[in-house]
Amino acid sequence: MSEYGPGDLEGWDPGDQLGSAGSYPFTRGPYPSMYTERVWTMRQYAGFGNAKATNERFRALLDAGQTGLSVAFDLPTQMGLDSDDPLAAGEVGKVGVAIDTVDDMRVLFDQIPLGDVSTSMTINSTAAVLLLMYQIVAEEQGANPAKLRGTIQNDILKEYIARGTYIYPTEPSMRIITDTFAYCAQEMPAWNTISISGYHIREAGSTAVQEVAFTIANGLAYVEAAKAAGLDIDSFAPRLSFFWNAHNDLFEEAAKFRAARRLWARLMRDRVGATHPDSWRMRFHTQTAGSTLTAQQPLTNVVRTAYQALAAVLGGTQSLHTNSYDEALGLPTNESAMLALRTQQVLGFETGVSATVDPLAGSYFVESLTDRIEADAMQLIAEIDEIGGAPSAIEQGFQQRAIEEAAYKYAKSLDSGEATLVGVNRFVEAGESDPDLLSIDPDLEPAQCRALAQRRASRDESDVSTTLGSLSAAANGTDNVLYPMKAALLAGATIGDVTRAFLPIFGRYRGT
Repeated sequence: MSEYGPGDLEGWDPGDQLGSAGSYPFTRGPYPSMYTERVWTMRQYAGFGNAKATNERFRALLDAGQTGLSVAFDLPTQMGLDSDDPLAAGEVGKVGVAIDTVDDMRVLFDQIPLGDVSTSMTINSTAAVLLLMYQIVAEEQGANPAKLRGTIQNDILKEYIARGTYIYPTEPSMRIITDTFAYCAQEMPAWNTISISGYHIREAGSTAVQEVAFTIANGLAYVEAAKAAGLDIDSFAPRLSFFWNAHNDLFEEAAKFRAARRLWARLMRDRVGATHPDSWRMRFHTQTAGSTLTAQQPLTNVVRTAYQALAAVLGGTQSLHTNSYDEALGLPTNESAMLALRTQQVLGFETGVSATVDPLAGSYFVESLTDRIEADAMQLIAEIDEIGGAPSAIEQGFQQRAIEEAAYKYAKSLDSGEATLVGVNRFVEAGESDPDLLSIDPDLEPAQCRALAQRRASRDESDVSTTLGSLSAAANGTDNVLYPMKAALLAGATIGDVTRAFLPIFGRYRGT
């Protein structure tokens, strides 16, 4: 349909569908004033090489006006491998920063006051390990852990669906997550214990509706697992957060965010039974769509990213990362990362978009689109419920097949020319030259391995062995694993040590 009018909202009740910003069902935003008093957190995702190089990038971004940190970890760290593990060869520091021990975390946040800054960490299977390393360093700086602000992604279900950085099977992985919920409720109550992520589901090729449905179904699974572990809903639900993708269709994306927020509020109140409004309120981070970036005409990616950022802001995001234009070719340079940050700053402080709460409210088109996305997502969630919930559906490959079909359909539309990708299948230029790219020092990996060997040589092996034994015992029983895990890390245990302590008990996930 190309034209919308009053007939498209016949019988539509703004009180029921919209409410006020900061009030149920939160369609218009999770907070009453939204950006009129303070713009969203500008949180550029960064991490490469070793901790020292990433620390320098962090400090440069903070000096340039960034208001929060977001950490990318390399694949060995994400997979629970030490940098000198044979399986880590060639991957150390390549797609994020290498973290083996608390010492690396100390360097990563050197001269950055963790009591004052909010930090997001994109980490899943090993999220509890990195969270505890962060807490240890913050405490050494003198920060109160009860006041630390930030987020760990900690969303393992979407790893099985769309990304693949899993270690353990679903049941023990969910156990670590619920232990993290309980630990943070006691020790770090201001910390967001999970960022339930649609981002990677969309990057794998899903539609906007699938992104909402599969992500919220995962969120419901985490809530049910926590309830089954004996946690009170309203003690942990307010610290749940979400992570969405901002894709190319401006109005669909803005409507998607509004629909997701309303759907989550209704499900948490009416289905789950949460009683506190903070438990119904969806807060989320958004990142512009990496999968839309092109190696051809890379400067065009600046424009794509700006429109995607606008969709996120019109949809009411709480924090935002804007991708750098050169990321289809390599890691962002300092220059391209700064331009991505400036894109947000222009949007926030020059365009006037932050002066009005939910400026799209009442649009015939946007409200119809919001309603449709919510209804279609709910239908998909009902199908997942019939299978037995998100974990069961994952085991049967339901979400994976749906995403593959959507990705194939989009690829065909590009091949046929039905869909346009500027610079790729239309408006193509010959003889393009690549921009200057960031290169990783080839000595980084051996240097990281040498430093790790020195740390092992200086630690008390008896103390490490004892604390890892306590961790294994907790994993084999019902005690919260984060307390002995913290003791092991303080004793000098590596991320690989912790992984190996769990594997004989939890086993390894082999996929479908």
